[in-house]
Amino acid sequence: MRGLVARAAGTPPRVEQVDLPDIDTGQVRVAIRAAGVCHSDLSMVDGTIAAPYPLLLGHEAAGVVTEVGDGVDRITVGDHVVLNWAPPCRACWSCTHGEPWLCERTGTPAVAAGHTIDGEPLHVTLGLGALAEQVVVPQQAMVVVPSDLPFPTAALLGCAVLTGVGAIRRTAAVRPGDSVAVIGLGGVGLSAVAAARAAGAATVIAVDVSPAKADLAHAAGATDFLLADDKLSRAVRALTDGRGVDHAVECVGRAATIRTAWRATRRGGQVIVVGMGGKDDMVGLSALEIFHSARTLRSSVYGSSDPDRDLPELARAVLDGSFDLDFLVTDRVSLDEAPEALARMARGEGARTVVLFD
Repeated sequence: MRGLVARAAGTPPRVEQVDLPDIDTGQVRVAIRAAGVCHSDLSMVDGTIAAPYPLLLGHEAAGVVTEVGDGVDRITVGDHVVLNWAPPCRACWSCTHGEPWLCERTGTPAVAAGHTIDGEPLHVTLGLGALAEQVVVPQQAMVVVPSDLPFPTAALLGCAVLTGVGAIRRTAAVRPGDSVAVIGLGGVGLSAVAAARAAGAATVIAVDVSPAKADLAHAAGATDFLLADDKLSRAVRALTDGRGVDHAVECVGRAATIRTAWRATRRGGQVIVVGMGGKDDMVGLSALEIFHSARTLRSSVYGSSDPDRDLPELARAVLDGSFDLDFLVTDRVSLDEAPEALARMARGEGARTVVLFD
């Protein structure tokens, strides 16, 4: 089959023929119908996330089950499914204490599975490798969704939407009347904007370095759009009676923008870090300002979500029209066009690109 393979950090990926293993006990084969191009894939390519190569990219996808192995009891052939890149084990300390998104047995950047066409051992991103025509994964790594849910929308539910919506609903617990700033308007950030508006936030300030994101921000439900610059925190305070927002959601993963989010948040408010940054990019806060501001700084891993619970809920909301995601897909491309989609993402263009498969 064909898939998008990265051969080394900093080297553009290319579409190659690869061989996946046969399904084993508890595993399922899925024909991919749509896959989102996510910033985490870009991080695998540029070396921000250390991963073994050659690496089959992709982890945000939806498709149809075509084959099931022995012992599979929750998935059947023909099911429409969304892939889950962090399936909880349900047995570790985090899982048994209500935090399955912090499962101790998931989240490995890549695992060995299959071979390249020349016989070299292949690794798949986050255990999936979903920018490919097929995947072979454990049954726990997918969630069944209604068959009338469009595949491009379904694909995004598994990463960008669940992460952004969860940051608002689960991590921040935004309430009606709150004020929210979202910094970084990729697929995750725009999902967070939409979720904040749906949660009843009175002020939703969308922030990005690109003025071209203004229309997308307003389509997602933002009340205001601001360009990211050195006066951003002052501009946010001007829109919130001088206080700053109740919740600042940082979707970039850089020390500078985390610091900006901190300054834009009111005393007693909270800063939610969704973006995944580099280990050497240090955030500096003085002991005095931590005490005086009474702010909370925390991260949101996978939107503090349980996919088995939250994905079906999101699918129902999309289908009944109570949660609109039509604005989110800005480009639909073939697998051969996926490398350019990653390049566009690196340039900060568009919202989400979805790769469509026949």
